[in-house]
Amino acid sequence: MELRVLQSGDEMLVLAASRLFDGPARLGVTRSFLAHPGYHLILAYVDDRPAGFVSGIELSHPDKGAEMLLYELGVDETYRHRGVARSLVERLGTLARTAGCTGMWAVTGEGNRAARATYEAAGAVPEPAQVVEAWTFT
Repeated sequence: MELRVLQSGDEMLVLAASRLFDGPARLGVTRSFLAHPGYHLILAYVDDRPAGFVSGIELSHPDKGAEMLLYELGVDETYRHRGVARSLVERLGTLARTAGCTGMWAVTGEGNRAARATYEAAGAVPEPAQVVEAWTFT
């Protein structure tokens, strides 16, 4: 398995891995994402095929410093249960430490056992009694 931390100029790699996302990657948004300092996208390749990804966004607050939000994680069904997800999460954690982040966090559903097992295997500890509130703007 190879992990690639993508940078500006790697837009075609993202478009080629679109099947890993919830929908097709859009060139303009991809270009903007990859050019933004503090936005991170890592692709996993198995036998030169995109197998999974993780995205992270550095956030900072005056009383906390920088933290990494693990924004999204996805692994193609063919490559699940092979350590791809855990490797991606660990690589994002390494990137976060290198960037000076004091921690990393993710939000997932309480019943999403696969995600929770992956995060906890990579060192995460669940926060008790957390609630996610969401706004949708159209």
